[in-house]
Amino acid sequence: MWTVPEIRRLPEELVNRIAAGEVVERPASALKELVENAIDAGSTSISVRLASGGLDMIEITDDGCGMGPEEIALALERHATSKLPDEHIELVSTLGFRGEALPSIASVSRLTVESRVRGRDEGWRRVVDHGDLAVDEPAALPPGTRIRVDQLFARVPARRKFLRTPRSEYAACLDTVRRLAMARSEIGFTLEHDGRRTLAVQPGETLAARVSRIVARELAEDGVLIDAERGPARLTGVAGLPTFNRGAADHQYLFVNGRPVKDRLLIGAVRGAYADMLARDRHAVLALFLDLPPEEVDVNVHPAKTEVRFRDPAFVRGFIVGALRHALDTSGRRSAQSPAASAMDNWQSEPIVPSPEPASLRSLFAREHGREPARVGEPGQAFSGFGRGYEQDLMAPAARAEPAEEAAQDAEQYPLGVARGQVAGTYIVAEAEDGLVIVDQHAAHERLVLERLRSAGAGDAVATAQALLLPEVVELDEPACDRIEENSDKLAALGLVVERFGPAAMLVRSVPTVLGTSDVQALVRDIADDLAQHGDTLLLGEKLDHVLATMACHGSVRAGRALSVAEMNALLREMERTPRSGQCNHGRPTWVKLAHGDIEKLFGRK
Repeated sequence: MWTVPEIRRLPEELVNRIAAGEVVERPASALKELVENAIDAGSTSISVRLASGGLDMIEITDDGCGMGPEEIALALERHATSKLPDEHIELVSTLGFRGEALPSIASVSRLTVESRVRGRDEGWRRVVDHGDLAVDEPAALPPGTRIRVDQLFARVPARRKFLRTPRSEYAACLDTVRRLAMARSEIGFTLEHDGRRTLAVQPGETLAARVSRIVARELAEDGVLIDAERGPARLTGVAGLPTFNRGAADHQYLFVNGRPVKDRLLIGAVRGAYADMLARDRHAVLALFLDLPPEEVDVNVHPAKTEVRFRDPAFVRGFIVGALRHALDTSGRRSAQSPAASAMDNWQSEPIVPSPEPASLRSLFAREHGREPARVGEPGQAFSGFGRGYEQDLMAPAARAEPAEEAAQDAEQYPLGVARGQVAGTYIVAEAEDGLVIVDQHAAHERLVLERLRSAGAGDAVATAQALLLPEVVELDEPACDRIEENSDKLAALGLVVERFGPAAMLVRSVPTVLGTSDVQALVRDIADDLAQHGDTLLLGEKLDHVLATMACHGSVRAGRALSVAEMNALLREMERTPRSGQCNHGRPTWVKLAHGDIEKLFGRK
């Protein structure tokens, strides 16, 4: 027989263990709470020691304000905190404020808290063993606080067995410390794991230096500084060039009011800012710090405080996208120019093929040209025994190389150099004052066309449109036609004039002038696909950027097209004038440079 269960008050120990399930998911979660407490205590130096990825031991030592015996005892009670001076939780400015971290951790581990207030002669130690008070006595230690967590989840096997290997748990702890160290460049951090120091940063570093040291040293050269303000909001940080990217988003660090967060809105804003500069399977490398008035952001929506909620999400997204794009625009034609190590190895380890016997050369010639070379000793032939025709074939250039103007002496005027030839109908080879520049003509022209379309879209729509002699009908399904029709005014502003032609077709009357004679059918279908994919999830400006990128791809110079030297130089000059010309619309570099020193290394000269 079923009976009504009785409502009862849970024991304090069980309440703490339930709270620990929300706050202390793994060693990295406990470490985050404890380091945040050290930061809020006004520390200038924080030391972290781990054993077995934090499974066996976590120890945090700081030089902050410290606590007295009564404060230590109160800190180990639930919902006791010094970080909320009043009841206005929406105005909180500290990192930890819930007052649950220490008692929650103490309920599932052996927690030792040692602290000494600056100016006092002695400190105090309090040990709580899985919720039970074990030690409460004086202690000798420098001013500050030392907290040690041993045997995490040792008496909760159901939780312990779901933890990962020590190596995986250590990786999560390292990521936590790295994020907090980036957020507070005025504080020094050290991290030791199993007796080995793995992270050490000094206090007082600049934000750019701290980010480059922790995220990637290449950011110092392949990144741009962000410093933008709009109303009460400010965005600072370092953003990598689009060509300096990764295959995963693990190198994106986002902070709101100094708090590390993983927020979908911010991640989407970053993706939108790089939308036409990165391939879809590549991700930007950056660290962004967004500062807002406390009343504009709610940090109390997640127990671990890793998610936030904004009062005006559209403003935040637009601000981040605009600030990032402006910073990347000012980077001009910069590109991450470090040649891939594998590519350089291929240059350096190119095998030297031994000269084949004359018979094998003759047979090779016969296969290639359908005729035998002259024999040794025949009149008018070189001593090598090969005919003049074959000698000319061997000396024939492998690529087009027309006479070009002299290299410019002013490197500032022509930083991409002067064209010297074209390889495989795809790559332009130019001579600069400080090295050899190789340009991917399709990728470069694709970026140039996109920037022209953007500039034209902001000007006179009539001047950007080229009327078709015969309007072209493009058949699509009805939903695709609906989407294009809804955006027809925006497309017309870009020079693409379309109108409905029945339920399942669109009539194209003009195309953007900069596209020239492009495939109208393919262009309209790709635009329909873009509108279907992004739908209403993006802002209008971002939708148009996707459409412009699609147009640019259709209107750019294709690989395999032969260019004259004048055309090559015109392309180089326009690249020098165009912002973001260092990468194409998909994030690949448009040019690379081999400095004179690199070339000398290839030939063993240095």
